[in-house]
Amino acid sequence: MVFEKIKKILSEQLELDEEEITLESNIVDDLGADSLDLVDMAMTVEDEFGLELPDEMLETVQTVEDVIRYIESR
Repeated sequence: MVFEKIKKILSEQLELDEEEITLESNIVDDLGADSLDLVDMAMTVEDEFGLELPDEMLETVQTVEDVIRYIESR
């Protein structure tokens, strides 16, 4: 469920097919996100899941799975 929502968010923001996004996808290296994309993703995730993502979190997450783990731990 969380993975599907994250895939949808990333595919819309990065203009990718959802099939290109896996748990192991590195958000910057594999999916081509830049720092602005990461901030946009964080704001969308905050709205979608009703939580706040600290700036330090953006510096530590690398993969889609990292984002999901963070969300699920809250």
